[in-house]
Amino acid sequence: MKTRFILIAALFVLLSVSSNSQTRGFGLGVIVGEPTGLSAKYWLSGNNALDFGLGYSFVRRGRVHFHMDYLFHHQNIFRAEENFALYYGPGFRLKSVQGDDARLGARFGLGLVWLPRNAPVDVFVEIAPILDIIPETDFTVNAGLGFRFFFN
Repeated sequence: MKTRFILIAALFVLLSVSSNSQTRGFGLGVIVGEPTGLSAKYWLSGNNALDFGLGYSFVRRGRVHFHMDYLFHHQNIFRAEENFALYYGPGFRLKSVQGDDARLGARFGLGLVWLPRNAPVDVFVEIAPILDIIPETDFTVNAGLGFRFFFN
């Protein structure tokens, strides 16, 4: 019960901070899906960002995943009071597999991000087709749901 109260209080504080920092600076959070782990974003401009992920596969044990994407954002794509952005962009993925060769591949991230007004957070859902090219050609897909807190 005490832990739940602390989590709710922390979320309230984070959401009540008056800032529009989710389109600039650096954000750090989590992504849940395949893989599950840390998610980071560094804004290069109001519409472009570098997205990083470091995760572990709970579906296929023994797999650590790192990716980086260069993302393009199209803001306010829906007629809504909240700010939603469609994003997409190319990147790469490096995956280590326990007892096997590491794999390197090209990926293309595609997602939707909610940028709450006056809060230094974002919430996103994404899918990323991946074409492994080293050590052999293989096609896979990653997907996840996550959030990040942005620091000024």
